[in-house]
Amino acid sequence: MRGLKIGTVLGIPVRLNWTFLIVLPLFAYLIGSQVEMIADVMNEALGAGIDPAALAGGLTPWILGLSAALGLFAGVLLHEFGHSVVAMRYGYEIESITLWLLGGLASFTEFPEDWKHEFWIAVAGPIVSVAVGVGCYAVFVLAPAGSNAVLFVFGYLALLNVVLAVFNMLPAFPMDGGRVLRALLARNQPHAQATQRAAAVGKAFAFVMGIIGLLNFQLLLIVLAFFIYIAASGEAQQTTLKAAFEDVTVGDVMTGREELHTVAEDTSVAELMSRMFEERHTGYPVLRGDDLVGMVTLEDARSVREVERDAYTVGDVMATNVVAVGPETDAMTALQTMQEHGVGRLPVVDREERLVGIISRSDLMTAFNIIQTGGTPSIISGRRQIGDDPDVF
Repeated sequence: MRGLKIGTVLGIPVRLNWTFLIVLPLFAYLIGSQVEMIADVMNEALGAGIDPAALAGGLTPWILGLSAALGLFAGVLLHEFGHSVVAMRYGYEIESITLWLLGGLASFTEFPEDWKHEFWIAVAGPIVSVAVGVGCYAVFVLAPAGSNAVLFVFGYLALLNVVLAVFNMLPAFPMDGGRVLRALLARNQPHAQATQRAAAVGKAFAFVMGIIGLLNFQLLLIVLAFFIYIAASGEAQQTTLKAAFEDVTVGDVMTGREELHTVAEDTSVAELMSRMFEERHTGYPVLRGDDLVGMVTLEDARSVREVERDAYTVGDVMATNVVAVGPETDAMTALQTMQEHGVGRLPVVDREERLVGIISRSDLMTAFNIIQTGGTPSIISGRRQIGDDPDVF
């Protein structure tokens, strides 16, 4: 998740996603507009002794709303650092922590598959939230009588951080409770199977949350339900793919050099367009001898006006900043590289930068389907020609 970097703590970049700039003032407004009602709740729940009328005048409600909202997100940030610090102690790298619409998100370069690691990383966040809540409650207790603003902000944060901890422990994968569920399931079953089961529970919770949100007109709950459902489905799919592609390399499943159609850089764009029509290809590796020097696609060719296509060559329009992989690269790494760069295929080159093949999403999905039915990479056959692959660069 991208965002504006605001600093680095413990070597972890901290970012603000643009959605945070929407939700922060929204939370501040919601809290500020309900100051008296919230004060009444805290008086009943905590015996706070807050005078609601003293908080209702002038700019006071909005200042309190902003203070409470900032404090709440500070608690969310500490929650994510709880996950991150424990993860780093186990040797996992944290790419960043991002505050966004639904709170915080710690991005791991690799999710733990050891169930003990995942368990303690998952519970660390809620433990920190409870600790923050206890700290805020201590300030609330020690605040002098009559300090209505302090009592309101710290009483509110004490309650909300504990609620945050409890809510995050719901077994709605991939929330913290869902990760705890997966960790416990993974004690005596394969990690991929544990993920599938935890994801099924998470999607069921998401469905219930969505129904409750619709019945009560709670937009944020609907958005959260949607996020949980999509995230659970996505992580379950990624875990299944990773398990299937364990020990499978690009060289096992790629379309080999002998099956590829290539083009020289001095080929005219008009000739290239003619070949694309005849061979039904949307992209070609561009070679200089045996060396890969670029990739050219239908979009590149279309950038030249029809009347000028005889005058321009492939070398004039091709992309030269080509992302390539080696035949020894993990199949899963190749798929992730495609996703990161938004492409459907990757050229495969050897150590001398000579083209030895191309791997596409179709190659990978064909291999996945065969592996899922008990096959092995060595018996994968019937690879489609690149022109038959519906993916484009």
